[in-house]
Amino acid sequence: FNSLRIWVYFFLNELLIVGGSFGLREFTQIRYDVQKIRKKLDPALEAKVNKQKQSVILEEEYQKMKEVDLDKWKNVRGPRPWEDSKQYQEEQRSQQGKAV
Repeated sequence: FNSLRIWVYFFLNELLIVGGSFGLREFTQIRYDVQKIRKKLDPALEAKVNKQKQSVILEEEYQKMKEVDLDKWKNVRGPRPWEDSKQYQEEQRSQQGKAV
């Protein structure tokens, strides 16, 4: 009876070790599969990361900045967190009406 108990514990121990190794392999594979899926980037974002396409994007951004008229640009401050946004918007509108 004593040797049977030893064999049962031995078998359970081996089952735990072998089963655990298979389980760990599956979980790590899932982890790497998820990383591959997350690694796929948006085409626009991928172009920004890709150095070959980056010069083209810089050219496009430069053209956009050339078209912007900075002389007529006006800085508009947004409401602070402690301010009531509707009240602040009304004040801004009234000030714009007086300025025009």
